[in-house]
Amino acid sequence: VGHCHPHVVKAAHEQNQLLNTNSRYLHDNLVDYAGRLAKTLPEKLCVFYFLNSGSEANDLALRLARQYTKHEDVIVLDHAYHGHLTSLIDISPYKFRNLEGQKEWVHVAPVPDTYRGLYREDHEDSVTAYANEVRNIIEQAHTRGRKIAAFLVESLPSVGGQIIPPAGYFQKVAEHVHKAGGVFIADEIQVGFGRVGKHFWAFQLQGEDFIPDIVTMGKPIGNGHPIACVATTKEIAEAFAATGVEYFNTFGGNPVSCAIGLAVLDVIEKEHLQAHATEVGNFLMKLLKEQKIKHPIIGDVR
Repeated sequence: VGHCHPHVVKAAHEQNQLLNTNSRYLHDNLVDYAGRLAKTLPEKLCVFYFLNSGSEANDLALRLARQYTKHEDVIVLDHAYHGHLTSLIDISPYKFRNLEGQKEWVHVAPVPDTYRGLYREDHEDSVTAYANEVRNIIEQAHTRGRKIAAFLVESLPSVGGQIIPPAGYFQKVAEHVHKAGGVFIADEIQVGFGRVGKHFWAFQLQGEDFIPDIVTMGKPIGNGHPIACVATTKEIAEAFAATGVEYFNTFGGNPVSCAIGLAVLDVIEKEHLQAHATEVGNFLMKLLKEQKIKHPIIGDVR
């Protein structure tokens, strides 16, 4: 929403002057903020955990998935990066290939890139072909006695090259993952909060019939302030709570962070930033596509 946006700065300053508590204590800001976020998401995603960073959010998403499914293995896309914690370096091919390599519980699927990937624009059904790659990985894992806990994917793979997955890919993948007893985690840390213009969340580009089981948020959520969130279903949250080991985070969901989160949503709404993203995006795409026609060296514009 722009560097030092006055509305966000004011919200932080005013809340900072009051008693600051941790999330063991009830505070209106936390509940109000969860309510505001809930309005942007499908109804099914109605339980919120607040944290301090996108890495923390993805780590918690893994814990939720494993507790709910009682499985361990994770499927990710090639070139993916999901955060800097040890648990996330392990599922980030972008990082682990230069470090300790691939763990036995990690499975890497090809990026659904119809420009440079395995199945391209000229393929008769690239969506099914890419989804079948995930199905094959699941089948191979099962032959080795492995069980899938989650498929974790950035809704638009960013480090992997700003890839826009073909519509319908998530639905088909989710079908295979659910059949294997796993859950679908959409990482919206870089691409959420209206940045894709047409929708508030990038996973919504796949169509209204697609709903992830878990959504993680970070980066733009606090306009530079350290706040993050995991949204999930009641069923998954209840399975997580059933362990008796409550989720607690000293700073996650504190009143200052939630005041900032609320202020960011105010600005996105009042200044019509989602519509602005669409307008500026369309303008840039139009001009860049004109350049693509002029210059054969430009292969694709994303």
